[in-house]
Amino acid sequence: AEAVTLARDLANMPANFLTPTLLAERAGAVAGETGLARQVLEESDMAELGMGALLGVAQGSAEPAKFIILEHNAGRDDLPTYVVVGKGITFDSGGISLKPGEGMEWMKDDMSGAAVTLGVMQAVARLDLPLHVVGLMPATENLPGGRAYKPGDVLESLSGLTIEVISTDAEGRLILADALAYAKRYAPKAVVDLATLTGACVVALGHVSSGLMATDDALAEALLAASRATGEKIWRLPLDDEYAEQIRSDVADVKNTGGRPAGAITAGLFLKRFAEGYPWAHLDIAGTAKVDKDRGVVCKGATGHGVRLLVEWLRGRAAE
Repeated sequence: AEAVTLARDLANMPANFLTPTLLAERAGAVAGETGLARQVLEESDMAELGMGALLGVAQGSAEPAKFIILEHNAGRDDLPTYVVVGKGITFDSGGISLKPGEGMEWMKDDMSGAAVTLGVMQAVARLDLPLHVVGLMPATENLPGGRAYKPGDVLESLSGLTIEVISTDAEGRLILADALAYAKRYAPKAVVDLATLTGACVVALGHVSSGLMATDDALAEALLAASRATGEKIWRLPLDDEYAEQIRSDVADVKNTGGRPAGAITAGLFLKRFAEGYPWAHLDIAGTAKVDKDRGVVCKGATGHGVRLLVEWLRGRAAE
């Protein structure tokens, strides 16, 4: 419950009170309280690694990006490793592909995936699960500054794949691309990412269920079982190869958006290109990260959706 409250508080926080730097500081406070190991990569570190997708999104903002890493049972090579990745766009204007003004104030919650990841890591540490769990939180603003990336630009990602930018408002998948590639270095048994990724998922599933996409059936079934146990609903969507034609690029390895049809699925297929070498699942929480009125145990505003789900899933892995 405390972890859910943490995630809700963070996602409700105004963007000027929760910049990427302040989010990294909050992660440090949680780490200090729970014994988690913390590391923060600065933009110079990201540039040295080759995180061109994350840095491309970040370059329009005066606020420096941060890549936040938390570890439970760091250094324990006798335990299985699981990685949770959370999208941390602390404010999303849409960049050059500017969003409509109406409702833009709620784009402060576009870091809900990172908020949930931080909540999960706090709970895992306090429960002292016998697992090595890593939380990755790429954090930046997406603003239309004079140095902002533009439609038509090509970004080179950490994985080496090049990305043609069609819309700068499809930025969450760009920062996740580098985070998913970074996750491979942990040789994880599974990786799950959470992101307020697409309006298309809201159209498909409304504000009741999150969209689930996965490359591994056993992982998907374990997450669905955790969903039934916690009441945090998810619904599996396909990742059929036929949809990938929509994100084929003439000038790069992949486009960052494939248009309106099947928008949640093509976003998942984009992420799949960077989630190589491990079982992977993606949770699109765009429709479930906030509600406009009280609903049972969920109060108006940010929901923390995904904390209970992933803690239950990790408890199940610890019991195996």
